Parts: sequence; structure tokens; C-alpha cells
Amino acid sequence: MFGNLKHLNKYFRRYKTKLILGCVFILLSNVANVYIPLNVMKGINLLSEKVNIQVITNLVLLLLAAAIISNIFRYFIRQTIIVVSREIEYDLRHDFWTHIQKLPLRFFQNNSTGNIMSHATNDISAVRMFVGPSVMYTIDNGIKFILTISVMISLSPILTLYALLPLPFLSFVVYLVMKKVHSKFTRIQEKFSDLTTHAQENFSGIRVVKSYEREENEINEYKKQSEEYLKRKMDLVRLQALFMPVFFMIAGLSAIIVVLAGGNMIINGTLTVGAIVAFMLYLVDLIWPMISFGWVANMIQQADASMKRLLKIFNEPIEISESGTDLELNQFKGDVEFKNVSFRYAESLPWILKNMSFKIEHGQTVAFVGNTGVGKTSLVNLLPRLYDVTEGEIYFDGTDIRKIPLNVLRKNIGMVPQENFLFSDTLANNLVYGLNDGNQELIDQVSEIAQLSKDVSTFPDGYRTILGERGITLSGGQKQRSTLARALAINPKILILDDSFSAVDTDTEEEILKQLKSFMKDRTSIIISHRISTVKDSDKIFVLDNGIIVEEGTHDQLVERGGIYADLHLRQLLEKELSEMN
Repeated sequence: MFGNLKHLNKYFRRYKTKLILGCVFILLSNVANVYIPLNVMKGINLLSEKVNIQVITNLVLLLLAAAIISNIFRYFIRQTIIVVSREIEYDLRHDFWTHIQKLPLRFFQNNSTGNIMSHATNDISAVRMFVGPSVMYTIDNGIKFILTISVMISLSPILTLYALLPLPFLSFVVYLVMKKVHSKFTRIQEKFSDLTTHAQENFSGIRVVKSYEREENEINEYKKQSEEYLKRKMDLVRLQALFMPVFFMIAGLSAIIVVLAGGNMIINGTLTVGAIVAFMLYLVDLIWPMISFGWVANMIQQADASMKRLLKIFNEPIEISESGTDLELNQFKGDVEFKNVSFRYAESLPWILKNMSFKIEHGQTVAFVGNTGVGKTSLVNLLPRLYDVTEGEIYFDGTDIRKIPLNVLRKNIGMVPQENFLFSDTLANNLVYGLNDGNQELIDQVSEIAQLSKDVSTFPDGYRTILGERGITLSGGQKQRSTLARALAINPKILILDDSFSAVDTDTEEEILKQLKSFMKDRTSIIISHRISTVKDSDKIFVLDNGIIVEEGTHDQLVERGGIYADLHLRQLLEKELSEMN
């Protein structure tokens, strides 16, 4: 019934010593606790006889000792089983995070950030409640139930049978309720994911919301989703509200039966008053196991629903597999070869790249140009294996990149993507993000090449200035130059610039390219740009159209050929002339 929770067995095995110790403490605590009503029975029975104060004092001391021992072991129970639940929660969260980091970009394109965050918070917390309280109370109450019933039977089998008569009704009620809890909790978690996603998108896109004056609309939409979440939550709360009244009613019914049947036995002389009192105390001890049974069943249902959602992510395949080779970082020069490479994002989607072959020698600067959507970005994403080729091979210094360890491959490639993402941290930490450590000399060097130094001098705290979320405090051009400096800081053999100067003025761009020419000597530079001015000095230019290379050559050769590149060049010259006239 709870097949999804079997995934936790490996975590339980990891901490089996502590769990076994916790079970021993549960047993010892309950043995001491069961002894208390027996002493009470003995004391009450002795009161009908002539006893001295010493006997009563001894009984009281025994009761006190039993209570202290029981609660000491109860403390140790929490120090083992509950502590283990926190450690398993940590392990589960760590494994979830590690798995998420290894998933391909395709996964993040198909799953919203809010949905992933919901899994990492609510779902893991629900599973933790099963690992800790549910497991502890199940074992604790199971042992308590067995010990208590055993003692009750030893006192009076008939009265024990009467006391337990209402329990089948409890099981039936729990069965009916549990069937509905699972589906209701799943719907709650799904709506919570929607809420988290909506909030995350609004916080990230707050400038767009304010620019279009959509605050009221977003408030109403969030209110609408919150009301639906409240409705689903209240459906579950109403269902859960049945537990306590039903359990207390059944417990009360058991107490009434014990008083009636037990009273009759006292009248007949088959049972003592002390035994009836002990029975009532044992019945009180059974009330919590009866109540917690439904509570635990509820938590297990919620944990199973959450574990099912988590397993959907855990079962996502890690498409980019690691190589077992021992190639090192400094073995490579920067030669690149695409050999009959074809690529598409899924079998049901069209081909982005088709049977593409070309070579780039280290020290060369090559450029890829073409209209939007022809596959330029997809092509360069294959080099650091953000995606794997569908067909064909890519070679780095004659070695298939799938045989190069990912950390070695990606440390050799500095990539400046179209989306300039910066962390909410200091500018200095953003610039050395790709390194385990960095120094000010390196920061100054890469900032100078990226033409960022003059801007930093105007920042209130220089390189220690905190950038807002996604670098919100920087302009578009400053973001692009910061991400370029970050790529240069890892000292790459291959530098990929994917439309990295769109927000930079042409004068600054020329200065950056001039500085890069010196820095990238004997290394490979790959440039994607819509500006001819950016790519005109490249050693070779490839023109893409419909997923294939339709033209290649130097700037002058392509202009003379009069094809797509020449048309693009002429169009940009006319645009420049018109802008200068205006």
C-alpha cells in the first residue's frame, strides 16, 4: 500500500544501530511504565488490610522510580529515533539536491522553479514526519499495546475482551478515512507547487509587473490560487477532524464497558477494586495508542503522497553520464571537431542541427552567424555537454568529449551565455565563481579585459558591492561584461561568446575584442553574434541556416560571395547609415 516509502529503506539501513538502540529504549520505557498500574493495584488492595506507613512508602518509592526510569528512557528514545529522522531528512535533502544538480537542462526547461522548491521543502518535510514521529510512535505504541494487553489478560481475560470490543470499529473508521487522505494531500501539494511557482515568478519579474501596472491583477490571481489551496486544505482538515472525536468516543465506550463489567465482577467477588483501578489506568494508557494510530496513519498517507512526488524527480535520468577516464585539465590545447553531428531536443521534435561537420584549430577565432532559430546556441551548448549530441561525435583535441570527465571538460570551456545570470553576492565572488579561490590580481586582470574596471570604480564598495538578485543593480552591459570576466577567470582553453555584446556599445566592444585577442592567443574563441562588426575579424565564419552550414570563409570571402552573410552585412551597413543620419 505504501510502496513509495520503500525507497527509504536504504536510509534506515544506514542508521540501523541507532534505530535498534531506540527500539531497546522503547521496550525498557514501556516495561517500567506497565509496572506503575500494578503497584497502584497492590497499594489499593493493601489499604483494605492493616498495613504500616513503611509498606506504603516503599510502594510510593517504587512508583516514583518506575516513572523516572520510564521517562529517562523516553528521553533516550528521542535522542535516537528522532535524531535519526533529522539525519535521514538531511541525507534525503542532500541526495535530492545532488540529483537535481546532475539533471540536464531539459529537466529545468520542463519544470518550474517553484515546483522544484515545493518538492525540496514541503514534500521532504512530510517524509521526515514519517521517518521520525510515525516510526517512533508505531513502534512505541505497538510495544505498549502488546505489554499492556498482556498484563490486562493476566488480571482478567474476560474483562480484557470486553474492553477491546470497540476496537474493530476504530479500524473500520481508519480504513475509510485513510483511503481519502492520500488523494486529498496530493492535490494540496500540487496546488502548493502552483502557489510557489506563481510567487517565485512574480518576485523575479517584479520590474515587469510594475512596468505594466499589473500589481492588482497579480494580487487577484494570487488570491484566487490561495483560495483554491485553502479549499483543498480545508477538505483534508475536515476529514482529519473526524479522528479525535471518533477515537475518544471509542475510548470512552471501552471505559464504560470496563466500569459496568468490572463493577459486576467486584460484586461477585471475582475481581478486586485495585484490579479495576489498574484496568482503568491501562485503558488510559491505551487511549493514546488508539488516537495516535489514526494520526500516524494520516502522516503515513501524506508521506507516501510526498514520496511519490519526490520519486518522480529521483527517477529522472541523468542523461549526461560521467567518464571514468583520468584525463587532466592541462592536457588540452583547444582543437575542436564536429563530425556528422545531428541534434534535436526530443524524438518528437524537429532536428535543430543536421549532419554538421567542421574543424577548429587552437588559436583560431571562429564565428557562427545566421537568423534567429537556426541552431547557433544549440550548437555551442553541445561543447560543454549541457546537452549530448543525438547523432555523431564531437572531439576535443582528438578525444571524444563523452570520454572526458565533465569537470575537466567544463573547466576548459569558458562560456558567456545569452542569459547573463549573476548571483546575489559581491561582484568579486561572482567574478571568481568558477574557482575554488581567487585573488584580487586575477579579478583586476579579467575586469580590465572585459572593460569592467572603470565601472567598478564608481560602485560604492568596489568589488565588494553586493549585486541584487540576478545582478539587478547592474545595467545590461555591465552584466554582460561581468559574465565575460567570470568566464575568463577560469583561464579556459575554449571561450564561447553567445551574443555577449548585444548590450555593449560598439566602442567598448572593439576594445574588449582587442584585449581578448591578446588573452586568447593560442586558445580557441567561438563567437555567436548578430553584429557583423563583432565577427568580421574572425579567422573563419560559419553561416547557419535551417540547421546546416550553408556558407563558410573569412569576412571578405563571404561578402564577395553575395549570399546570406553579404545580405546581412549590407542590411547592417544601411541601418548604421540611417541611424547616423538621424
